[in-house]
Amino acid sequence: MAFSSRRSERHAINIWPGFVDALSQLIMVIIFVLLFFTAGQFFLTDALSGRDAALRKLTDQINQLTNILALEKQQNADLEVKVTQLAAALGQANAAREALQNQVQELGGKLQQSENDLAASRAREQDLTAQVQAEQQKSAAAETTAADLAAQIENLKAELARIGDALNASEAKNKEQQVQLADLGQRLNQALASRVEELARYRSEFFGQLRQILGNRPDIRVVGDRFVFQSEVLFAPGSAALSPDAQQRLAPVAAALKELAPKIPTDLPWVLQIAGHTDKTPIATAQFPSNWELSTARALSVVRYFVAQGIPADRLSAAGYGEFQPLDPANTPEAYSKNRRIELKLTER
Repeated sequence: MAFSSRRSERHAINIWPGFVDALSQLIMVIIFVLLFFTAGQFFLTDALSGRDAALRKLTDQINQLTNILALEKQQNADLEVKVTQLAAALGQANAAREALQNQVQELGGKLQQSENDLAASRAREQDLTAQVQAEQQKSAAAETTAADLAAQIENLKAELARIGDALNASEAKNKEQQVQLADLGQRLNQALASRVEELARYRSEFFGQLRQILGNRPDIRVVGDRFVFQSEVLFAPGSAALSPDAQQRLAPVAAALKELAPKIPTDLPWVLQIAGHTDKTPIATAQFPSNWELSTARALSVVRYFVAQGIPADRLSAAGYGEFQPLDPANTPEAYSKNRRIELKLTER
């Protein structure tokens, strides 16, 4: 216990000096802080005073700037009004410019048209000038020609006078010749009539002989001034070759013609015409592409037979008419049979 009380006493003695030292240090710190605070307050006050002055200065500047800004706003408003006015004026100017451009283009077109018209007018003027010059040249040439024509007219008048005299003499001669021509024409007509009558007489004689020789055969008919043989009598269907029986049927015709030929005067232009005819039935073979060829070939076969029998070739003629000259236009077997024929006719060349 004694030991403990000593420790307590010694501990109490050690605290106070340290406490005093600590307190003195604390006081010194407080004094330092106060001094620092005082100095800081001084400097802060000075700074605040400078700040207030600067703030007033800034406020004045702000007020000035506000005034300036108000002026600028007013100026901007004025400028906007002016811009609006200028935009409207610009629009009007653009419209006016477009109108002017259109007018310029229109005037340019009119100017081009005027230039074209002027060029055309100049070309016409040149053409007219050339025509006038040509007309002047023609007029000069015409005057020269007129003078030549006047001289020629005088010459023609003299020539016409001579021709008139010659015509008067010729008219008298023509009247005499007309009388002679009328007499010659009358005599010629009489001679021709005599020839026709003579040929008709020989034709009648030839036909009379054929009628006597052939008799009343049903396969041979007389149509006007022609003897008509049915094709079936002379030719097989679709053929142009004379059969032996057909040659026998034609032999009397050849004999009668040979007997008559020497009696006919040599200056009488007679000929025996052989005409071939077919019906409407078409034919189309390698030998006979149509009825034209078939009818002509049949007529030529008869001519060749007569030539072989001694008939002069220059007294014979052949013709093919196909189906285009029927005796009966009906579409019946009887009409077809009647139209298939060979006709013999003694006539003039």
